[in-house]
Amino acid sequence: MKVTVCIGSSCHLKGSRQVVEQLQYKLAENNLKDKVELGGTFCMGKCQQGVCVTVDGKFFSVTPESVNDFFKTEILEKLA
Repeated sequence: MKVTVCIGSSCHLKGSRQVVEQLQYKLAENNLKDKVELGGTFCMGKCQQGVCVTVDGKFFSVTPESVNDFFKTEILEKLA
């Protein structure tokens, strides 16, 4: 599974650093570092929609507050 988080200026202002840090923590906590490739990219062109994240090419808008639910439904449950 490939998860990409936008780290461009607009997403950075909306909390992309916190999203990345929380995803890193959740991946380590669930021993998924070998199953999920977490990467960063610059602008995905959807700056108005919050922190832009893709999972295997599928787009999501994530906030630091919603990252735990996002991780559970879009990463953890799909790897189970």
